[in-house]
Amino acid sequence: MKICFAFPLTLAAVFFLFAASPVFSAEDMREQRIEARTTLKNLQAKAAAEEQSAREEAMQSREKIAGDRVLLDRELHRVEAEVATLEQEVAALQAEDKNLAEREAALVEKLSATDAMIHELVGVVRSHAKDMQALLAGSLQPALVEDDKSLLESISGDNLFPGMADITAMAAILRRQMEDGGAVRLTRSDIVDRTGRTVEAEILLLGNFTAAYRLGDEIGYLNSSPAGHKLFALSRLPSDRQARQLRRYMDGKDEAVPLDISKGAALGQMSRSPTLRQQIESGGPLVWPILAILVVGILIVFERSFFLFRNRLDADALTNRLIALAGDRNWQACREECARLATKPVARVIAAGLAYCEMQREAMENALQEAILKEIPPMERFLSTLGMLAAIAPLLGLLGTVTGMIDTFGIITQHGTGDSRMMSGGISVALVTTMLGLSVAIPIMLVHTLLNRAVDNRIALLEEKAVALINIVEKGRAGNEAH
Repeated sequence: MKICFAFPLTLAAVFFLFAASPVFSAEDMREQRIEARTTLKNLQAKAAAEEQSAREEAMQSREKIAGDRVLLDRELHRVEAEVATLEQEVAALQAEDKNLAEREAALVEKLSATDAMIHELVGVVRSHAKDMQALLAGSLQPALVEDDKSLLESISGDNLFPGMADITAMAAILRRQMEDGGAVRLTRSDIVDRTGRTVEAEILLLGNFTAAYRLGDEIGYLNSSPAGHKLFALSRLPSDRQARQLRRYMDGKDEAVPLDISKGAALGQMSRSPTLRQQIESGGPLVWPILAILVVGILIVFERSFFLFRNRLDADALTNRLIALAGDRNWQACREECARLATKPVARVIAAGLAYCEMQREAMENALQEAILKEIPPMERFLSTLGMLAAIAPLLGLLGTVTGMIDTFGIITQHGTGDSRMMSGGISVALVTTMLGLSVAIPIMLVHTLLNRAVDNRIALLEEKAVALINIVEKGRAGNEAH
């Protein structure tokens, strides 16, 4: 390789010498030629040496390359063998990876289904925990321990992932409450009485439906407070009959007891419902005239009933006795019999007829008619007043209705219909007065009709016995004439 580069350099040097000195002399030229030849030889010798050296180096390189090629071929075969082995391993790993991917997909799908099932189960457990909290909040049984409360609160919220131990604890709480809710117990515990104080009282627990208390002589019903889980006494006491039944049951003397199957709803409604006095007072000022009519009507009814009862008489028995005495024409005995019963209208009418028994029939009939007319006014006294009261009461109720509706429309005009409580006063006046007016008028009208019927019957009885007396007297006269 060096020879190839040295020879052209030599030619270039010679050419340069000749070109650089065209004007040299011949001698100089010979010297230069000699020097050039010498230089050329030297250069050729050097180039030959370099060429030989290059050839030797090339030979060595060829030998080294040949040795390296053998090594490379050997190494290539080894690497190719390793590559084949690795390709087999890669293929095996790819097959295993594919198998693992399929198993992973199956496990992911199974895990997803299991996760959805677990989430659904957890949702059901938390829903049941909330239901248990709502159920136990209104329970009449003793309060839960704090651990049970915190467990239900944690499960119903997101604070705790429920496990089997928590579900078992929930089941135990529910089972304990079910057992307590089905038992009837008589115990002593603290309650909040009607004045708001916490006192100890004797408590009757009828399952999870009704609770009653006895505090001295006071007996009433209890309800539970969801916030503090305490038992508090209802503001209104039960009726005397219910209180008597509760007392006898708590003393073990009776097997029956009043029970609120609505779990306190009916008792709560009873305590919130207004009393009769409150309902009447909500009817406004027109309520009092209607109540006055009721009082006057009651007094009249009692007075008329007492009058009719006091003047009651067995008229048939009296007539039979008079017939027996009139057979002997013993009119004096008949008058004495009537005088003995002078406080009775029938006896007074008959006595008036007996005073004219010796006279003509017309005189006797006139005397009896006069006596009957004299007895009618005391019998019919206050009946017209009672009928007037029965007519006035519903009219006052109607007046209250109109007044209440006027008040209601006035409030609607001023404030609109946004707040129904502002209109409740006028509506209450309208409804209460109407209800009270009809409630007063209907029984008064009924009693008025009954009293009128009773008076008519008494007047008819007087007329009947008057005709009977005339017939007795006429029969006695006919008997005497026959003799």
